[in-house]
Amino acid sequence: MNLLSAVKVSVRSLRANKMRSGLTMLGMIIGVSAVIAMVAVGSGANERIAAQIASIGSNLIMVIPGSTTSGGLRGGSGGSQTLTIDDARAIGKELSAVRASAPNVRASAPIVYGNQNWSTIVQGTTPGYLEVRDWPIVSGRNFTDAEVDAASKVALIGSTVSENLFGGEDPVGKIVRIKRIPFTIVGLLDDKGQSPQGQDQDDVVIAPVTTVQRKVSGSSHIGTVGVVLVQATGPDTIEDAQKQITALIRQRHRISGGQDDDFSVRNLSEMLAVAESATKIMSLLLGAIASVSLLVGGIGIMNIMLVSVTERTREIGIRMAVGARQRDILAQFLIEAVMLAVAGGTLGILLGAGGSIAISYFAGWSTLISPVAVSVAFGFSGAVGVFFGYYPARKASLMDPIEALRYE
Repeated sequence: MNLLSAVKVSVRSLRANKMRSGLTMLGMIIGVSAVIAMVAVGSGANERIAAQIASIGSNLIMVIPGSTTSGGLRGGSGGSQTLTIDDARAIGKELSAVRASAPNVRASAPIVYGNQNWSTIVQGTTPGYLEVRDWPIVSGRNFTDAEVDAASKVALIGSTVSENLFGGEDPVGKIVRIKRIPFTIVGLLDDKGQSPQGQDQDDVVIAPVTTVQRKVSGSSHIGTVGVVLVQATGPDTIEDAQKQITALIRQRHRISGGQDDDFSVRNLSEMLAVAESATKIMSLLLGAIASVSLLVGGIGIMNIMLVSVTERTREIGIRMAVGARQRDILAQFLIEAVMLAVAGGTLGILLGAGGSIAISYFAGWSTLISPVAVSVAFGFSGAVGVFFGYYPARKASLMDPIEALRYE
């Protein structure tokens, strides 16, 4: 009996017991769909985290004020004002591995326009901030270095602030009040979305750092900054940029060889690597848990095939009596098992894809259907059919024809 004939016989046998075949496939359907849906959830989470980190800016490095020692007490990182606007400017101008740099200070303040008001974050920085953050302007212009030096009362606003204060109006040219101080809106920023910490990056006002320090935050440390953001020239120069920044700031702060740094340099690419590693582990765990149901489905196929062999003992004896060989009987039952597994795997793929879409729609989670996961799940379903179908098929092929014909 050739392969085509064996397939036809197997199809007729499965169609003769539709209910039992359907229930047998159910285990594979659930297993494959669970694997695809769980991996899609994990991949979607990984993609979302990567997009959020990318929204901060590419090739980004953060220089943060470090600890200082005073009277025998050592302060923690960020506990003292050790970085200055001049440090930020020197980093951007003097280092070959750096494309741009920008100091940053933050203050919380209410912003008022007409009878509308909104409380938001006001960030003080320099024009290079938008380049460092890869943040385009959709309307208006950026403020200039001259406006920074003059502490001009100009500002850029994010889309969230614009929507709450101006609705659908173009905010450029409008005058708002920040802590009762009039500011002219010179630019509207493009949408950025959420940060990795879940904060709305578009809920922000950006103004010259000198203006924010002198007129908004009321800082007593004029000229110092909370963080310096630096953009390396490329992914392959991030490490060189970190070394150059460290050497330059140590030189500017007159830190000798035996002294600790009063600042720290952090690479946000490391944050991305850690986040991706965590979500990959989560995806693997979800996939491994879902794969258990594939094994359960395989055991179900083995049980049903053993029952089928017992029920069809006389049929097997008749086939052998009319000339069927052991390999023909083995092929017939093995093909039946594989067809059950593959059919269940195909339906499981459709159900898993639909489930992923439903999870994304109703739960609001990001999901990403992985072609690799689909291929692996489908291939695994076929392998399960072969593995768990082989024993019943071999048992059928080794029957004694005379004993099989006597079976009642």
